[in-house]
Amino acid sequence: MQKKSKISASRKLMLKLQSLMVAKAKEDLEQELVEKEKQKEKYLEEKAPPLNINSMSLEELQKLCEELHSKIDVVDEERYDIEAKVMHNTREIKDLNIKVVDLRGKFKRPNLRRVRVSADAILRSLLGSKHKVSLDLRANLKSVKKEDTEKEKTAEVSDWRKNVEAMSGMEGRKKM
Repeated sequence: MQKKSKISASRKLMLKLQSLMVAKAKEDLEQELVEKEKQKEKYLEEKAPPLNINSMSLEELQKLCEELHSKIDVVDEERYDIEAKVMHNTREIKDLNIKVVDLRGKFKRPNLRRVRVSADAILRSLLGSKHKVSLDLRANLKSVKKEDTEKEKTAEVSDWRKNVEAMSGMEGRKKM
């Protein structure tokens, strides 16, 4: 008997493809690192050729050291200027981000309180001085007497015993 695998065929295929993609990405990354290392070595060979110190005299060595010191000073100045520009740009970016957030209005909004306003006040605020007719919404409501509702309740209470036999069976269910 063959056991059924818990993973579907499409899932297996996806996992296989993903593992192949990961392997390919790993190879590409390793190849990229090797290429970067080669580029670095090539750049250093061009910019800093190997020195032949053995055949130099003491004065020549001192001149070489002075030249290297001056080059180092120039490079340090450039590095300092670039760092200052970067710091200035990051500060400017932070300030602009703060301005964007302020312009968007991303701040805590206070909880709004309910305000009772009459229909007349709403119409006055919307229409201004044109609004002259006052609306009395309560006048249009249907008036209900309490006596009528009490009679209906007592009638319902007394009716249920009489209607039990009439409502029993399928005929009663059809009526409902």
